[in-house]
Amino acid sequence: MTDSDPRVTVRDATLGYDRRTVAERLTVDIPDRSFTAIIGPNGCGKSTLLRALSRVLIPSSGTVLLDGRAIHAYRAKEVARRLGLLPQTSTAPDGIRVADLVARGRAPYQNLIQQWRATDEAAVAAALAATRLTDLSGRLVDELSGGQRQRVWVAMLLAQDTPIMLLDEPTTFLDIAHQYELMELFRTFHHQGKTIVAVLHDLNQAARYAGHLIVMRDGRIVTTGPPEQVITADLIETVFGLRALVVPDPVTGTPSVVPLDPRTAGITPTGAHDEHA
Repeated sequence: MTDSDPRVTVRDATLGYDRRTVAERLTVDIPDRSFTAIIGPNGCGKSTLLRALSRVLIPSSGTVLLDGRAIHAYRAKEVARRLGLLPQTSTAPDGIRVADLVARGRAPYQNLIQQWRATDEAAVAAALAATRLTDLSGRLVDELSGGQRQRVWVAMLLAQDTPIMLLDEPTTFLDIAHQYELMELFRTFHHQGKTIVAVLHDLNQAARYAGHLIVMRDGRIVTTGPPEQVITADLIETVFGLRALVVPDPVTGTPSVVPLDPRTAGITPTGAHDEHA
């Protein structure tokens, strides 16, 4: 592996569960220090790809490479010091307090010889502060709101202190205010030098926050690249079966997808351009 090689790559990987194949012959690089979003319709293999990147899922053929080695050649704790995963759904143990759950992010650094250290305490404190949970650190997790609980899981991931963070639909079930609060938090982590890979359903959030997109459909990668090149009306119709306008976001200038009413698809609003006209 050279300095120019991506830390995380997928090479000709076929992925699935039991005997059911979900994605075939995937080859893709995750740009280092990027905010990468994986997008595509339901069932296209987005979360399956993320699970393979996190070592949760073993390819039936091909390989996932981490720092130039097959990811399954590492011990579990070695991987957990390099990358962390925020799954779609997580269940906290009954009666656990916020600080204690966040502290579990330090497990990859513990063993029979090295127990809890000052560096672990500092990592947990920093994670609680970054996610604005310090004042809630003594509360029971099951007493918190949905948005607060999601921030606790993010704090646990942050306490793990990995250069690569994998996020599987991190804003699911959150209201719009909490969604954007969380996305801004991930952007902060990215600006601090972390590589972020997120499965996202909201195309406008993906275009606003991610600098690199991986587009999937039917278990295959359709295209990759920056949102400005990837998000087009043609792609939205081809991949999602949706006729839409793609216009600049009035705040960020990033591509914004505006679905068209199929009954009036030939009518374009003033100032907008229908790429299918």
